[in-house]
Amino acid sequence: MSGEKLAKSSGTFRSFKHRNFRIFFIASFFSNIGTWVQRIAQDWLVLELTHNAFQLGIVTGLQSIPFIFFSSFGGKLADRFPKRKLLIIANSTVALWALILGVLVISGNVQIWHVYIIALLLGVSSSIEAPIAQSFITQIVPPEDMANAISLRAVNFNSARLIGPAISGFMISAFGTGPSFIFNSCSFVFILSALFFMSTGGIRELNPEQGKVYIREAIDYIRARPDLKALMLLTFFFATFGFNPELFSATMATMAFGKDAKGFGLLGSCIAVGSLSGSLLATKLEWKPGTRRVIACSIGFGVALIIGSLAPSYTLYAIALPLFGAGMLTTGIAANRTAQLGSDPLIRGRVMGIYFTIFMGGTPIGAPFIGWLAEIFGPRQALITAGLIVIVGSIFVSWRFRGRLEPPEDVSIEATFNK
Repeated sequence: MSGEKLAKSSGTFRSFKHRNFRIFFIASFFSNIGTWVQRIAQDWLVLELTHNAFQLGIVTGLQSIPFIFFSSFGGKLADRFPKRKLLIIANSTVALWALILGVLVISGNVQIWHVYIIALLLGVSSSIEAPIAQSFITQIVPPEDMANAISLRAVNFNSARLIGPAISGFMISAFGTGPSFIFNSCSFVFILSALFFMSTGGIRELNPEQGKVYIREAIDYIRARPDLKALMLLTFFFATFGFNPELFSATMATMAFGKDAKGFGLLGSCIAVGSLSGSLLATKLEWKPGTRRVIACSIGFGVALIIGSLAPSYTLYAIALPLFGAGMLTTGIAANRTAQLGSDPLIRGRVMGIYFTIFMGGTPIGAPFIGWLAEIFGPRQALITAGLIVIVGSIFVSWRFRGRLEPPEDVSIEATFNK
């Protein structure tokens, strides 16, 4: 079925009627499969090399710490330069780092410090790419389809998540972790080809006349908007302590249930079932931007974390994971939409840069902390603690910003600073 017919047949997929979005979506799907294959392999490689959950938390933190320093820079680049060219450069570097790690593993020369360095380099590339890719979506679909496109991007990522971890688990069991990294490097051929062959006429320039842009302008814009300030604080609690699905699954699979790589990989696919369901639901509901709804989703996600931690067996834990995945993605999509659609297009790239700084930048705190809790007190206690922090943090934000959680009717820079 063509993209035009598919878009007409269902509102869920209406963004497919735009050619550039369609080819970007398809290419991203194959590239995302490779990303998930590598994520599982990297976590398993760390456990093979160190047999230590705290070390796994350190690697996760190293891959996330660049978001503190570079996401805002990526947002600044997105507001000033052509996003398509920036995405080609950023994705090429990610492919290179994956290739290097794969060669090190296959040659038998890999050491934990190699993983540290490459995780850090992957984090730098990803932290710059993330706000650019998010704001690029708003250039390849018109305003009326933006909410749908944002949700479909989440559907894409989680459809790949349904497949990638299982593939990685079987590849690790059969060949070791090395080929998984090579697989991911090769998967970037799809996204790079799509970016090269996109129709430039279908890419809307939202701010072609902007010269120098400053991150400070976005900080001041957020400070003038209580709803965005609340969203950023809520995002810190949710993402820092709750958005660690691979770390949770790795510690539960190995420490609570004694499973191998295949069992670990299958848990990732179980999370993806719920994540995909949550993202598909989001394309149907298309909620208006609003921090109040993000708070409700975040509390539900924290409850799901605690429920999963209480599962007495591997099978019951796997059955509970879709609930965890649905809560995680529903919260994430609601927050992403609120940040993007509630911001002036002229400053959106920088706002998303700050958003990703907070979303991923807290992981260097949260991941080692959760890994340490798992080592000292056990993985179940680590999950319960994470869930409680998310719930209490969400309630605090709701109380602190009560009555100021909805976005204004006019989100333009002029209206924000002149009110």
